[in-house]
Amino acid sequence: MVSDDAELRARVKALEALLVERGLIGADTVDQIVDVYESEIGPLLGAKVVARAWVDPDFKERLLDDATAACGELGIGGLQGEKLVAVENTDQTHNVVVCTLCSCYPWPVLGIPPNWYKSPEYRARMVAEPRTVLAEDFGLPLGEDVEIRVQDSSAEVRYFTLPQRPAGTEDWDEERLAGVVTRESMVGVAIL
Repeated sequence: MVSDDAELRARVKALEALLVERGLIGADTVDQIVDVYESEIGPLLGAKVVARAWVDPDFKERLLDDATAACGELGIGGLQGEKLVAVENTDQTHNVVVCTLCSCYPWPVLGIPPNWYKSPEYRARMVAEPRTVLAEDFGLPLGEDVEIRVQDSSAEVRYFTLPQRPAGTEDWDEERLAGVVTRESMVGVAIL
């Protein structure tokens, strides 16, 4: 078992070097893949989904009914996105996503999972004390009148959150709206 980030990074580098040495991947393959997920796929695609839902009530309804199909309408899907579920945050309900078993995550919509999402501490504490974790670890205190629902992603179903549209954005277009959506808001550990 890997005990810390430094040891994990060393193991990843060793594995990458071995794959390059054996000719299985090019020297820049991993960097290219990471770049694609950070700049072309990743949370940018999820932000487009959220922005569309904010401006198109019919799309929002389809998204909440069948997120896999709705995301597919925008050309978003694939591995780690075979069964997507979008859950909506409201004034009364706040959803937050965790994978209690490992780190199941909707890569096509949110990109590469952040390290904190994969940590055993986040996975355990978010289920046991979500209100405390949101307030202390993410600076997101929620009133006692807000119900917090913890959505447990798995290999079969991967969740993401449809955050509330910020006030004062009624005249914004989709592109501008997408620019304010963050990965953290789609996991539910932040509000826009």
